[in-house]
Amino acid sequence: MSLRPTLDFLLYDWLKAESLNQRTRFADHSRETFDAVLDTCERIAREKYAPHNRTVDTQEPHFDGDKVVLPQATHDAHKAFVDSGMLSAAQDYDIGGMQLPYTLQAAANSFFAMASVSIGSNMLTSGNANLLMVHGTPMQQDVFAKNEFSGRWAGTMCLSEPQAGSSLSDVATRAVPDGPDYQSDPLGPRYRLTGNKMWISAGDHELTENIVHIVLAKIPDENGKLVPGTRGISLFIVPKKLVDTDGRLTGERNDIALAGLNHKLGWRGTTNTLLNFGEGRFPVDGKAGAVGYLVGAPGKGLHCMFHMMNEARIGVGTAATMLGMAGYHASLDYAKNRPQGRPVGPAGKDAARPQVRIIEHADVRRMLLAQKSYCEGALALELYCARLVDEQKTGEPQAADDARLLLEVLTPIAKSWPSEWCLEANSLAIQVHGGYGYTRDFPVEQYWRDNRLNMIHEGTHGIQATDLLGRKVLMEDGRGLQLLAARITGTASRASELPALSAHAEALTRALQRIGSATRAAWSTGNPQEALANAVPYMQAFGHVVLAWIWLDVAEHALRADTSKALPATLGRLGATDYFFHYELPKIDAWLQVVERRDPTCAALPEDAF
Repeated sequence: MSLRPTLDFLLYDWLKAESLNQRTRFADHSRETFDAVLDTCERIAREKYAPHNRTVDTQEPHFDGDKVVLPQATHDAHKAFVDSGMLSAAQDYDIGGMQLPYTLQAAANSFFAMASVSIGSNMLTSGNANLLMVHGTPMQQDVFAKNEFSGRWAGTMCLSEPQAGSSLSDVATRAVPDGPDYQSDPLGPRYRLTGNKMWISAGDHELTENIVHIVLAKIPDENGKLVPGTRGISLFIVPKKLVDTDGRLTGERNDIALAGLNHKLGWRGTTNTLLNFGEGRFPVDGKAGAVGYLVGAPGKGLHCMFHMMNEARIGVGTAATMLGMAGYHASLDYAKNRPQGRPVGPAGKDAARPQVRIIEHADVRRMLLAQKSYCEGALALELYCARLVDEQKTGEPQAADDARLLLEVLTPIAKSWPSEWCLEANSLAIQVHGGYGYTRDFPVEQYWRDNRLNMIHEGTHGIQATDLLGRKVLMEDGRGLQLLAARITGTASRASELPALSAHAEALTRALQRIGSATRAAWSTGNPQEALANAVPYMQAFGHVVLAWIWLDVAEHALRADTSKALPATLGRLGATDYFFHYELPKIDAWLQVVERRDPTCAALPEDAF
């Protein structure tokens, strides 16, 4: 089963991606160039990634006392990806990019995530470089970002610390000016960093000649004390190996030491590290302290870092989506070929009849249809978000600003919803396989393990939910929520004209009204503690409404393109839409009840009662 027909429909029939070529930035492109990019990435994923997904799971990265060792398959896959130019696909021609729409880049990258999510860790390199293209100086862009886009160097993001985790207010890594002339370095104000960073994906490896760490740290005040909270956080470029202004390695290693590798449930092919900055193991100019270059203004580090974090969150959502999709394809193939049991007829089962394939059993079909609705719906959501990125960058001013704000509201959903429900799809894929699903003879157990990380990766469910209910739906006087509501209402209006979808349109309209009333009820007392006590159920309901909208919009487009409903793909999309509205959307009532009541059950229980 191929992913390509689904991608083609979503890109060309639903999102009208080809129309982007009418814009000046993309004028050199056509459907043919888009298809050529998709063909190339599909081939590389099939040849260099998919055959080695099990290899990188069993041959985990290890430290030989000098360097981190990865399987040769990882080196080969990385080289093929770099050679394809996809790291800089959406960048300007003058820095070696292709000026492709980000929508197309996101679609093309989905092949790699589906083939082997843990072989490639290029998401962070791209996000790191994109951050520098917005917030870095021209010199920082030339030296660091462009060498990342070329694939010569890799990039990371260093936020969490062992004692702080996701609580960035408690970051304790320090950055002090490196001498009286620290501001005169052409690469940026030069500081010395000391501290520890944890859970750093791709934090050490030999895939590239250098690694560019983007590090959050605090600059002490005049009394040598760190400013409490996030106000004092600044952002620094801290390369593993020091470089000159031409991007050449100086031959000197920075004072960054690998303290250990984390061995994870999944994503085992990607190194995950604890890094010590400035402990003195690799002194620079005879003194301890990792050399770092300030990005942006002091104290504005978190503002800059959110540019990368939001991109990474959508990347995590895409990874979760494609892992779910891989499990769906595997379990669908298994169900079509595995004979077991007999159908129940009016007179019961007839043991004399031959066995049937398990796809003929209603409950197996339920599990397959659930997977389809979760994964194909999530893929549509991620591509819709990618399309908003292109609109933000190349649309008319009002459309661009609307896209910016819609993306703010949808980012917590784009990260959290696939990481929960495509993980559930992987669980169902195991269930379809029965006992075989738990064995390593089939790939679905690995897909589940790889996907379990994504509910935590780049911000837990609780963090995303607090961001959504505590900030995103309120920002700019709720205008983002209003914009989303207008788009949902527009879809419902169009779908109501089609008999096959009119009942779903009514259900979606009611669900949207319920989200609005729940949002108001949560904040009716003005007490954040009460409002946010049930932020996760709120986000779950919000996400289900968003996915119901996405499916209704997809189904409406599919029906208008195939009025006879004769194509199997159309029937599949209508079936997934029916499933989502009949089996999934009704769940929002239970979630929103506790939100509307500001239910204190969880928050009020005394600690010793647990």
